[in-house]
Amino acid sequence: MGSVVLSLDAELGWGFHDLADPPSDRVESGRRGWSVMLELLEEFDVPATWAVVGHLMLDSCDGTHTEHPTPEGWFERERGEWQDREDLRFGRDLVTDLLESDVDHEFASHTFSHVLFGHPQTDRELAAAELKRSIEVATEWDCSFESFIYPRNAVGHRDVLAEYGVSTYRGWTPNREGARAVFDSMVRDQSLLVEPYIDDYGLVNVPASLFLFGFEGPARTVAESIWEDPMVALARRGIDEAAANDGTFHMWLHPNNLTTERDDQRMRAILSYLERRRAEADLAVETMADVAQRVRHSRGVDGVSTRIDTQAKASWN
Repeated sequence: MGSVVLSLDAELGWGFHDLADPPSDRVESGRRGWSVMLELLEEFDVPATWAVVGHLMLDSCDGTHTEHPTPEGWFERERGEWQDREDLRFGRDLVTDLLESDVDHEFASHTFSHVLFGHPQTDRELAAAELKRSIEVATEWDCSFESFIYPRNAVGHRDVLAEYGVSTYRGWTPNREGARAVFDSMVRDQSLLVEPYIDDYGLVNVPASLFLFGFEGPARTVAESIWEDPMVALARRGIDEAAANDGTFHMWLHPNNLTTERDDQRMRAILSYLERRRAEADLAVETMADVAQRVRHSRGVDGVSTRIDTQAKASWN
């Protein structure tokens, strides 16, 4: 049976707080995109892996984080320019919406403060602190996670993930976004499927197949004017390929990629097509934890999926 996975990097302002000149349209669209994606996923009954930045789940914060071993200035924007922008720093309402959704989503981690695990300045102590704090915050919500998505796909410190009980992560696949992805798939007929596997730390790597917002700006406008949205075409191709070849197609995006109704229409078109193909073909929609469980089972290793427990929803705030 073929499989389609959709994962989201849910971060609000934390995805940009370390950038000198963050893209204002995406910074301001995080909340909108989060709500739109939840609505679309409910409409088409598509479960997804939501990797949430742990800081969003806090009640409040003074921005000091004195016991957190981040580099000097890491929380500077939170203490300064965004001090009065709680809508960018916190998202308890959005996380509650996610956890209380009628769809069986997976709650996953995107670190505590969007630290880049693959960056040379991120040592083991910092990686461990980010995971430890994420687990503490999730526990306060009666949540747990087994899947992890690296900020900006900077893979690193996989040994720390294994130590703290993470069992699966989204690996990075080169050339799977932008014009290169369109060329490789449509012209060179390169497959969009990926092969999840157990790495040397015992973690299941569920590699990315396609970033759904990697072909933007004037190029997207021109392509749509003479053809169609290239990312919708690629997504359909990946879905069809998964159904035909019993493979895995893993799409991903940030909620803040949905900056206008035009972006909403892209996601609606993709999810609508997925719904139709799921009904007519031997095709499953899985979360990353589902894939990890399947891979471990096929290798004779025990694994338990950690989708959101509906019986625990009443305890979430």
